[in-house]
Amino acid sequence: MRFTGDARRAVAFPLGGLGTGHVALCGDGALRQWQLLGTPNHGGLLPDSFFALRATSLEPPDDVVRLLRAAPLPPHPRPAANVSDADVPDRDDRWRWPFVDDTTFEAAYPFARVGYHDAALPVAVELEAHTPFVPLDADASALPLVRYRFTIRNDGDLFRFGFLLGSLQNAAGWDGVTPIHGTRGAGYGGNVNRLLRRPGQSGVLMDHPGLAEDDPAAGEMLLWTDAPAAVLPRAHDADAVLRFAETLRLAAPTQLGDFSEAALRAVLRESASPMRAPSGPSPAGHTWDAAVAAAFALAPGESTTIDIVHAWWFPNRYADFDRFGPQHHYGPTRFWVGNHYATRFGGALDVLDAYLGDRDRLDRESRAWAEAVSAGDLPEPIRDTIAAQPALVRSPSVFRTADGHTFAFEGSLGASTRNWNGDAGGSCPLNCNHVLNYEQALSRLFPSIGRDMRETEFRIQAADGSIPHRVVLPLYLPQLNGVPIGGPERPALDGMLGAVLKTYRSVLGDAGLDWLRVQWPSLLAVMAHVSEKSDESGIIRGDQPVTYDISLHGPNMFVGALWLAALRAMSEMSARLKEPDTFAATFKKASIAYDELLWNGEYYAQPNTGEAFDFGKGCLSDQLLGQWWAHELGLGHLLPADRITTALRSIVRYNLRTGFAPHGYREFADGDETGLVVCTWPHGGRPAVPLRYCDEVWTGVEYQVAAHCFYEGLDEEGLAIVRGVRARYDGTRRNPFNEVECGDHYVRAMAGWSLLTSWANGKRPGRFPYVAGTSWGTLTVSP
Repeated sequence: MRFTGDARRAVAFPLGGLGTGHVALCGDGALRQWQLLGTPNHGGLLPDSFFALRATSLEPPDDVVRLLRAAPLPPHPRPAANVSDADVPDRDDRWRWPFVDDTTFEAAYPFARVGYHDAALPVAVELEAHTPFVPLDADASALPLVRYRFTIRNDGDLFRFGFLLGSLQNAAGWDGVTPIHGTRGAGYGGNVNRLLRRPGQSGVLMDHPGLAEDDPAAGEMLLWTDAPAAVLPRAHDADAVLRFAETLRLAAPTQLGDFSEAALRAVLRESASPMRAPSGPSPAGHTWDAAVAAAFALAPGESTTIDIVHAWWFPNRYADFDRFGPQHHYGPTRFWVGNHYATRFGGALDVLDAYLGDRDRLDRESRAWAEAVSAGDLPEPIRDTIAAQPALVRSPSVFRTADGHTFAFEGSLGASTRNWNGDAGGSCPLNCNHVLNYEQALSRLFPSIGRDMRETEFRIQAADGSIPHRVVLPLYLPQLNGVPIGGPERPALDGMLGAVLKTYRSVLGDAGLDWLRVQWPSLLAVMAHVSEKSDESGIIRGDQPVTYDISLHGPNMFVGALWLAALRAMSEMSARLKEPDTFAATFKKASIAYDELLWNGEYYAQPNTGEAFDFGKGCLSDQLLGQWWAHELGLGHLLPADRITTALRSIVRYNLRTGFAPHGYREFADGDETGLVVCTWPHGGRPAVPLRYCDEVWTGVEYQVAAHCFYEGLDEEGLAIVRGVRARYDGTRRNPFNEVECGDHYVRAMAGWSLLTSWANGKRPGRFPYVAGTSWGTLTVSP
């Protein structure tokens, strides 16, 4: 993916490991969205954290300085609603050095590349940034670290030398939300920056030793390079950092006939900067900035690479977010759950050493994944979707607690959630099973996490077999059994059926039969609970709480197809365990009954019930969600194949729309954009109280419908949907690495992974990336 001009405006590429927090590298080259602690905050800005360049020559004399970021683009004349990635919180900052004229941005996840363009720069500069990402290896993909690799090239005919500057603010003590003004902020004061010198390495280790060990903001940060470098361990502000870079000198530059690293280090030892850094802890209410200035010296035609690393270690996470269900009052108790990555490392320096000890492998395998996606034969909109899916996996919406368990918010609070619960923190906790019914990326890329989330789900199962659709953390607290939950009020039926399907997904992966035997009683219990809602024909009736935060009432294919898929999956698992199969007969009669009752000649509708939120004659985009799941699991068709194809064509015909007017709910597509709406009434009959969210456009639904089209051979229909999504998220107004629904980085969007499994399913020739249980790489399908 390449972004230039206006398409850079909303680009914010997340950098950081699975469950570790992140910082975003933006299209203009700036670092924003600092979310290193446990509280998601899309607007988090850590001032004075940047890169800059000073390039010098002897004869003729020349000294060019630039901040390695472009001037912020002006706001779009028609900003998109419900997103904030194009916001520039540091737009009005005054800098001592000028910006570069322009940038270009390229992404091949997990790598982001920024090219800096300025006619006055006498050297060419490019940045490649990444955090290691290795499919199937959750720990390797969970380093709280970013490596920034700069390539500096001298294309001119003069000798050039100078310094690449990396500046970072000590954020220990910051809560991740309260605005910081320069180096002044709540929680600051007593911050300590320590000079790090090891053979061939320089940097600054940062902490706040005055904080209690269990303080939410206690932790460490590290700024590091292995290039020859001068170090400013403490500075009062960005102006002082840049002044430091201006005063740097290389002793006797005419003697730099030897451009080797050893020569540069020797010269730096002889002279650097006459500036003196402040000493001791930072003053009350303030923190320190720090900088490394990596030296380079280039003859005409030469180039060099310089690595700078940010690492962090914040061990404390608390379950202090808004909860659904009854609001218990626990007094002053703070529920510490910790961060899993912090149990693997003793501090930020341990993080760095773990990376350096395995750097070659981590970099090689990260690049192998990026190349598997970018160099394959996926159509461009599918390739771009698959490339961006791991960014959702490693967003602040997903975290791992100290005991190794994985949890997910529905998203991260932000511009789309600015109402009663604000715009900082996790959206709609926790492990919402009806939203995660669409997720395929997290569990396919890291199957061990998929298994863990199933085990958590069954751990909170009620005595009647039902599963509440939200988890209360810590897990030893009372769970939401037998109480109103919220979104919807009663345990979501679609989420329970999804638990069965997700379990079978793990079985098809690497879980094994021993693991399945442990889960089997829970599976039988949830199916018995759901069966109580079915009639003698196998059709589920009555109250059916679902992902639209309401209950459906009459028979409907949204719940019905999930029920059919769950019955088929249970039948398959019974056979594997050599258990009695009581599910095949129910599937057979229920499939016939649903088809006869709900088919209207074009799609599967719903009998008129008169109940609020039932969709009646509506064409629901999600009506065949269960069939999508069945294809993902190799369960075959649940209903007549020709009717499934016709229904999909009808969904695309009636619900894929170009052109949107305001509709009173959240707007995720507007103007002349293209998107698949949740539900329409092509033949009239829209109820007075229609299905909640019916007029919205959800990327998770769009992806599952598109993938289902590919499974059925409806390639043009599926591609039309995906092209619409990628056009909306093209960087101009929306971030291609942040798909929004009720919050940023919304986990339903991880349905996008199924575009890969549906396209590369053996029916289309080409070379494709794959992840399959215990291995990953590329596969080639012959014509």
